[in-house]
Amino acid sequence: MFIDIDCNQVKKYNQNAYGDYFVSKRYPDEERLVAVLSDGLGSGIKANILSCMTATMLLKFVEGDQIPIKDAAEIVMNSLPICQVRKISYSTFSIIDINDDGLAKIVEEGNPDFLWIKNGEVMVPEYDSISSKTHKNRCMKSYRINLELGDRLIFCSDGITQCGLGNEKLKLGLRREGLIKIVLSKLEEEPDISSRELSEYIVRQAKNIERDRNPKDDMSAVVLYCREPRKSLVFTGPPFLQNKDPEYVEIFKNFKGKKAICGGTTANLVSRELNIPITMDKTISVGKLPSCSYMEGVDLVTEGILTLTQTLEYLEDGELNIDNAAGKLVKFLLDSDCIYFMVGAKLNQAHYNPSLPIEIEIRKNIIKKMKIILQDKYYKKVSVQYM
Repeated sequence: MFIDIDCNQVKKYNQNAYGDYFVSKRYPDEERLVAVLSDGLGSGIKANILSCMTATMLLKFVEGDQIPIKDAAEIVMNSLPICQVRKISYSTFSIIDINDDGLAKIVEEGNPDFLWIKNGEVMVPEYDSISSKTHKNRCMKSYRINLELGDRLIFCSDGITQCGLGNEKLKLGLRREGLIKIVLSKLEEEPDISSRELSEYIVRQAKNIERDRNPKDDMSAVVLYCREPRKSLVFTGPPFLQNKDPEYVEIFKNFKGKKAICGGTTANLVSRELNIPITMDKTISVGKLPSCSYMEGVDLVTEGILTLTQTLEYLEDGELNIDNAAGKLVKFLLDSDCIYFMVGAKLNQAHYNPSLPIEIEIRKNIIKKMKIILQDKYYKKVSVQYM
């Protein structure tokens, strides 16, 4: 089972920094994921610092697995000071520790109660209440639940549940009940919607409810979706030993999932071994990148080093809707959950130029950086095999 997770956020109107902070880290060796959403007091830079500090502390406490999640959350809850003016906590938080078998440990303090949706219904899980030993009226809820394929978890900051506060139709704001209606309605329309799309939809709907569509508070929506993993394989660069070509092409052929080839030499290698012709796209390429090619049984065929380098830049900058070969490779990668790279170690003489930057010259370096950003920024599972 793959845990698809994503977060979408908007800042409070007229603010330069997010008052909410989200951080997530996947641990492939442990088949585990930890995520934290924190809401800092107020908005702007001060709130950003407070929420960032809280979320980072919690992640560091929990990731080593040396302190139980409840104990870690209790330490943070008791440590957070109270604002002397408003007499409330400097930040609130939700933390989840989940493994690939679906066992989820969740602790929330101050944030709206999360939603657990199973088969189109909102579940009501049991929880333990833990009161703060140092601050009155501060209490956290601790959950331990078992998730199954198709289940979803939705966490949000109070900017979502309180949007529209004071409007004629929503005098008390959207509230949790309104959020449930929005989510269930969308899931009925698109049962397989991704976490990224659903989180974007929730924030967009909440923003539209606000007067003049100007958020009165920071808004964050985190969505987790338990599903069968979508697998993809990217083959780039010929193997170091030419006599290994048939072996690696056979692995590529038998892969169960979407397949991409990056590199003309690699595409010719696959074409030769499988006796499948390559069809060139004769349309004019967009920008500096060569156009894609086509091969039966392969979902995407692009040029190599230049396209990979541009793809890495798009991923780093968050440019996800560019209509060229690199943009198509970005979409290919982001539409996958588990990504496998087969990287050939044979030097391509066409790109051996000491004056070129290292990102252009060395394929391995590009893939190494791409693996890190896909894991850390886009929460993918990535593995690399060098040949």
